Amino acid sequence: MEADELLVLVAGGDQKAFEELYGLVSGPVFGLVRRVVRDPAQSEEVAQEVLLELWRSAAKFDPGRGSALSWILTLAHRRAVDRVRSARAAGEREQREALRANHPAFDHVAEEVEAGLEREWVRRCLERLTALQRQSVTLAYYDGYTYREVAERLSLPLGTVKTRMRDGLTQLRKCLGGVA
Repeated sequence: MEADELLVLVAGGDQKAFEELYGLVSGPVFGLVRRVVRDPAQSEEVAQEVLLELWRSAAKFDPGRGSALSWILTLAHRRAVDRVRSARAAGEREQREALRANHPAFDHVAEEVEAGLEREWVRRCLERLTALQRQSVTLAYYDGYTYREVAERLSLPLGTVKTRMRDGLTQLRKCLGGVA
């Protein structure tokens, strides 16, 4: 059975259908989450949260708006981005608290210099992309849009956006070498 059919059955509380759907989508969900979150342990945790959310909210799936897999991967991407933002916010809170206590958690000057160098390196690598690749990558990874939302925003077919993203990310990976 395909994911769309299984998801409809899961919405009705069918546990067997959920087991089959789990087997079908757990790999792609983990892969997507892993690319966004990067930490393997947190990626596993986020993937499990997504699959639990899938069980709870399967009835919200609207087949008229897209495929089950794209809906599930959108849930995964959003949850992963939320985790990254949450971790970033927690780190910023810790830094503020450390500054208030007058005991820096680390060498701020070195950290700022390193972050500035990394930003500059990424900026230079982004400049090497074609304008179309850079636009797609920026919308997805800096502005947080899904591939489908990028396609809608740019009035392009989803396949075209996916191709631009794949090619752009390949170029970035080559340019950044061991940084990514």
